[in-house]
Amino acid sequence: MKVRHYLHQAPSVTAGEAIRLAREGALIIDVRRQFEWNRNHIPGSLHVPLEELSRRCEDLPEDRLLITFCTGGLRSYGAANMLIDYGFDAKNMSKGLVDWRAAGGALEGSAHTT
Repeated sequence: MKVRHYLHQAPSVTAGEAIRLAREGALIIDVRRQFEWNRNHIPGSLHVPLEELSRRCEDLPEDRLLITFCTGGLRSYGAANMLIDYGFDAKNMSKGLVDWRAAGGALEGSAHTT
């Protein structure tokens, strides 16, 4: 991914807003690596590592808001920018999983019980 995808900040939402938007039908896309996903992830989120995003875009719904996230928000800014470039309605969850936890968002995975 080109550096410009990280320099331009995509529209963003807070974790609290992301929780609400997911309840309203937005799809949360986890762009972290496999080992991070295995450790913990947001229930109902779709795992598409950043490295695979450009070739997996055709599998994403075009009729839903897509909210990208990672651990701290940097990789997901690039992912949201890429999705916007491809014509999707996308936003980045600022501060990523760090804020998701602080907002009381649920997690599942090997580091959590479901």
